[in-house]
Amino acid sequence: MAGFGLSPRPADAAAGPWWQSDHARVRLVAASDAVGNAKTLRFGLHFTLLRGWKIYWRSPGDAGYPPRPDWAGSENVAAATLEWPAPQRFSVLGFETMGYKDAVVLPLAVVPFEPGKAVRLRGKVPFLACEEICVPYEATVALDLPAGGETTARESGLIERYAARVPMPVAGAGPHLAAFIDGPPGDQVVRVEVRPATALKRPDLFVEGPTGFRFGVPRVEPARGDGPATLTTQASPPPAKQGAAADLTGRTLTLTLVYDGGAVEQSVAAAKGRAFAPRPPEPFSWSTLATVLALALAGGLILNLMPCVLPVLSIKLLSVVGHGGGETATVRRSFLASAAGIVASFLVLGTAAVALKAAGLAAGWGIQFQQPVFLIVMALLLVLFAANLWGLFEFRLPGAVADVAAGSGHGKGMGAHFATGAFATLLATPCSAPFLGTAVGFALARGPAEIYAVFAALGLGLSAPYLLVAAVPRLATRLPRPGHWMITIRRILGVALAATALWLVTVLHAQAGAAAALLAGSALLLVPVALAARRMMPARARGAGWVSVGILAALALAGPAALPVERATPVAVAAATGGAVRWVAFAPDAIAGHIAAGRTVFVDVTADWCITCQVNKALVIDKDPVRTRLNGDRVVAMRADWTRPDPVIAAFLRRYSRFGIPFNVVFGPGTPGGRILPELLTREAVTAALDVASGSPRLAGQ
Repeated sequence: MAGFGLSPRPADAAAGPWWQSDHARVRLVAASDAVGNAKTLRFGLHFTLLRGWKIYWRSPGDAGYPPRPDWAGSENVAAATLEWPAPQRFSVLGFETMGYKDAVVLPLAVVPFEPGKAVRLRGKVPFLACEEICVPYEATVALDLPAGGETTARESGLIERYAARVPMPVAGAGPHLAAFIDGPPGDQVVRVEVRPATALKRPDLFVEGPTGFRFGVPRVEPARGDGPATLTTQASPPPAKQGAAADLTGRTLTLTLVYDGGAVEQSVAAAKGRAFAPRPPEPFSWSTLATVLALALAGGLILNLMPCVLPVLSIKLLSVVGHGGGETATVRRSFLASAAGIVASFLVLGTAAVALKAAGLAAGWGIQFQQPVFLIVMALLLVLFAANLWGLFEFRLPGAVADVAAGSGHGKGMGAHFATGAFATLLATPCSAPFLGTAVGFALARGPAEIYAVFAALGLGLSAPYLLVAAVPRLATRLPRPGHWMITIRRILGVALAATALWLVTVLHAQAGAAAALLAGSALLLVPVALAARRMMPARARGAGWVSVGILAALALAGPAALPVERATPVAVAAATGGAVRWVAFAPDAIAGHIAAGRTVFVDVTADWCITCQVNKALVIDKDPVRTRLNGDRVVAMRADWTRPDPVIAAFLRRYSRFGIPFNVVFGPGTPGGRILPELLTREAVTAALDVASGSPRLAGQ
C-alpha cells in the first residue's frame, strides 16, 4: 500500500522495520540494542498516524477498539505486557472516545524465558485508525535483540517519554480517589472524590467498569476549604441490563485521573452514595445553544411540509379562504392568535418534558402516540371536525373548536384561531423533520431552561407561515370572497380529516390489538351516522343525538382496557423472495459481535404512528438499491418497533442523545460507533453509509 509521506529508515538493532498503510505506520522499538542480563526488557509499539487520524486507548469509549497485539511466533518470550499512556479525550456529536493522535509509543514489558539469550519478538497488531471514517488494519511487526552486553539505544528516550505518561498507581502524597454511586440502578452517577485536591489543574477522569458500561465527560467541582475535589460522570449501562444488573454499587471501577503534571490510576470498590442524584449537566456554551436554537427554528419550519401536518394544512387552508376580502386588522389578529396557539402548545409540551424528566420517566418527541387513549381522543376529534365540515352539525364545541374546523372567524372568537394552532401542534408531533431530532435531543439531555428555549424555537418555526400572513395580511385578503364553491372544498377537506382518523385507528391496532381497534373504528364510524340522524329528529329530541355520540365515544375509549391485546412479535422476518428487506429482531447486544465478524448492521427505529418513518420505508428502504444492499450476505438489517413503549429501544435512543424517531444508524468495521443518518433518508445517504461502515477500500483510501 502507498505511504503518506513518511519514508522509513533502515532498521537497526533497536528498531524494527516499519509496517505501513495509507493512514498509519507501526514498528517495534527497544530501549537497548542487546538483551544483556535483564529479566525484563523495555520495548515499545510505535505508531505514527496521518495528520488528524487517531487510534484508541485500552477502553475506547463510545466507539472503536484498541490495538490488540498477538505475539504468537516469538522466540524466548514468556510474557509481553502493554502499558497505556494517559489518553486524549475526543468529543464529537455527543460521542466520547479516548485515544491518541499523530503519534504514540505504547511501552511494552517483555519477560524472556531465558534471560541473557537472544529474543525474537514477532507480532500481529489489529487496530482501528479513524478520522471522519474508520479503517481497520492488522500490522505485522518484528524486532530481534541479540545476546550480549546491553547499551542504551537512542530509541530509549522515545520509549521513556511515553512511559512517563503512563498513570502511576496511587501512593504516598499523590491524589487518592474514592468512588460513590448516586441514584437508582439504570440511572446512576459515579461521584469521585479526590484528596488532596490542591495540585489538580485541568483534571479529567476516565472510568472503566463492568463490560458494556459507558461513562460520560466528568463535571468538575473544585474543593471547598480542606474538602475533596469532586468529579461526577453519568453511567450508562448496556440496554440489556436492567434492575440489579445495572447497579454499580459495590462493583470494582478503575479510575484514571489525568491532570497537568501527572496521572494516577486506582481500582476501587464503588460505595453506595445518595439514593437519587440528577444527571450531571454538560458544560454550558452560548455558541452551542445558539446553534441548536437555529436548528430548532429550521426544524419547526420544515415540519409544516411533513406528511403528518397535511390534515392541519386543510384546516389552515379553509381558514385562509374564509378571510377572502376580510379586513386587514382582523386577518392580522386571527393569524397572530393561531401562531400564539402553536407557541403556547410547544411550551406545554416542554413543561410535560420537564415534568417527565423530574419524575424519572422517559420523555420523547411523539411518545404520546404510544398511548391508546390519546389515539382514540385524537381520532374522535378528527371525526367531529370532518362531520362539521360536511355540515352534519353546527353545534359549537367547547372552546369554539367547531369554529376551528369550519375556519370561521372574521374577527369573532380569537380563541378559535388559538385552538387552530394548538391542534396543529398536536398532529405535528408524530412527525420528525431535518434538524428537529438534533434540537429535541439536545434539549431533553439538559435542564429546564434549555428545554423551554428549544421548544419555544420549534414553536416559532412551525408558526412562521402564520406570522408571515400576520405581517403581510394581503396574502389572505386578496383571495376570493367566500361563496358556494367553498362547500366542495369543505367536503374534500372533511374526507382528508376522516382519512387521518382512519390512520390513527390502524395505529391503535398495533397498540391495543385488533379487537380494540375494531370496536373503536366501528364506534367512530357511527358518530357521523348519529349526527346525520340527529338532523332528522324534532328539535326537542336532538339532544339524543349527542347522547349517542357520547355513548359511542365511551365505547371506543373502553376498548383498550376491556379487550385482550394480541401481542405481535417484535419483528417479522421477511423472506428474500418477496422483494422485502430481511429484517431481524432488534438486539443491541448483538451489534458488537456482528461488527467483530466483519458484518455491517443497519438499525431502523420506527413506529406505526411515525409518518416520516413510513415515508422513509416506502421511498428509500424498500426500494432498490437500498433494499438489495440490506439483503446482502454481509449486512444485518435490524428493525426496532417503538409503536409501543419499549425500555430497551428508549435506552438505545438515549445512548445517542435521541428522543424521537425516525432514527437510523449504521454500524460496521469502518464505523463501530455507528454512523447516524438524517431523519429524511435518501438512497444516496444510506448506500454511502453502508459503504463507509463496511470499510470499503474505495472510500477508505479517499
